[in-house]
Amino acid sequence: MGVKQTLRAATGWLELGIADEALAELESLPFEVRTQRAALELKLAAQMVNQSWNPASDTARLLCLKAADEPMFFLRAAFCLHETGDTLAACNWLLRGPKTLFEMAIFHYNLACYLWTLGEAKRARSHLKQAITMDESFLEAAREDRDLAGIGPLN
Repeated sequence: MGVKQTLRAATGWLELGIADEALAELESLPFEVRTQRAALELKLAAQMVNQSWNPASDTARLLCLKAADEPMFFLRAAFCLHETGDTLAACNWLLRGPKTLFEMAIFHYNLACYLWTLGEAKRARSHLKQAITMDESFLEAAREDRDLAGIGPLN
């Protein structure tokens, strides 16, 4: 099977929710193809579906290095690091991302989660307020988010 067909097959497995099969498809690719952005994006998606946070954080950080201008890779790298329990690294990695992140409500929301987890209440509240100002849907999300438990009134 060719590279395009293999990538399509991996995408299909992911769409079906069978991440292990997607990863197996990707592993069959030559090394130089496996390390290209398209294959790495599929690999990261599959790893995140499987909640394989340590390998996912490695894959996401590699994507950040390959595409330093892509804010979603930094969001995903930070999220995966946070899920491994390394919230300080998550916070630091997120802050290393492109400046376009600052214009995204999800950046401020995730940063609020990480800062709250790290005990930086004032900064966490400030970023959460910014996220909610940018996108009101984060108000409801914050009420249910275990990472923000105990943060207090949100209105």
